[in-house]
Amino acid sequence: VLQDCGADCAKFQKSELEYKFNKKALERPYTSKHSWGKTYGEHKRHLEFSHDQYRELKKYAEEIGIFFTASGMDEMAVEFLHELDVPFFKVGSGDTNNFPYLEKTAKKGRPMVISSGMQSMNTMHQVYQIVKPINPNFCFLQCTSAYPLQPQDVNLRVISAYQSAFPDIPIGYSGHETGIAISVAAVAMGAKVVERHVTLDKTWKGSDHQASLEPNELAELVKAIRTVEKAMGSPVKQLLPCEMACNEKLGKSVVAKVTIPEGAVLTLDMLTVKVGEPKGFPPEAIFDLVGQKVKKSIEEDETITEQAVENHVKVKC
Repeated sequence: VLQDCGADCAKFQKSELEYKFNKKALERPYTSKHSWGKTYGEHKRHLEFSHDQYRELKKYAEEIGIFFTASGMDEMAVEFLHELDVPFFKVGSGDTNNFPYLEKTAKKGRPMVISSGMQSMNTMHQVYQIVKPINPNFCFLQCTSAYPLQPQDVNLRVISAYQSAFPDIPIGYSGHETGIAISVAAVAMGAKVVERHVTLDKTWKGSDHQASLEPNELAELVKAIRTVEKAMGSPVKQLLPCEMACNEKLGKSVVAKVTIPEGAVLTLDMLTVKVGEPKGFPPEAIFDLVGQKVKKSIEEDETITEQAVENHVKVKC
C-alpha cells in the first residue's frame, strides 16, 4: 500500500517491553476501549511484532523496493534494529530527552531522525550538542504529541525556528493531525522529511487510527508534496522562458505622450507607458531616458526605440 501511494519508507515502532516499561507499568490494569489485554503489559505484548516478524517485514520491503525502519522505543530495541541493518534510526519524541539513549544510538553511526514532541527549544539545543559531535548525520522533526492533533497546536513556525537555530541539519515534520493540508504546508516551509501515521481503516480499535491517513489520503499527500517540491523552484527572481509569451503580448514599453521633434531633450512629461508595437524601452528605463536627446522626430503615441535615442543606455530587465 505504501509503495503504491508513493511513500519512500515504511516505519514501524519496535519495543523490548521489559526495557521500555517497568514492572508496575506493565502490571497496571488496562480497561480502555482500546485494550487488547487485562493489563497494559498484556495489551502491548498482543500488539508487538516478534524479531522474526520484523525480519519478514524488512525482507518484504526490500522485495517491493521501499525502505523499512522503526522507532526504537528503548535501547534494546535499537540494538535489534541495528542488527536488522535498518537504513536509519527514528527517535520517537518520548526518547528525545533520554540522553544516554541518544548517545548510544548516535554511536551506532546510522542516520537519525529525531522527533521533538513534548520537548522545549532548550532541550533540542542539548540534543543537538549531544548528537552532533558523535554523528553529524541527523535531522529534527517538528512534532506535537497529541492524537489527533488540532491545527492550533501544530505550530509550523517551529520549523522556521529550527532552521534558524540548526542551519546545518535538515528539518522536517511529524504530523498527527487529520487531513493533508498542514503536512503540505510544512513542505512549503522547507520540511525535508514528512512522517505520518497510516492505517487501513480509521474506525479500527486503537487510539492512533483516528490520527492516521488512509491509503487514498496518503496517495493524495504524496502527490501534493511532489507538486510543492517542484513549485519551490529557485530563489532567483528573473523573467522565465515560460513568461515570454505573456511578456510579448502584454509587456509594456515607453511611448511618446506627445510629438517629440528631432534633437529634443526628453523630459518625463513627454513620455508614458503602454503596450506598444513594436516593443521599445521597458517601463523601468523611463527615468534613464530623461535628459537623453532624440536623433529623429517621434510621433505622438509612437514607441520609443533604441534607434531614436542618442547614446542610449541599455537597461537590464
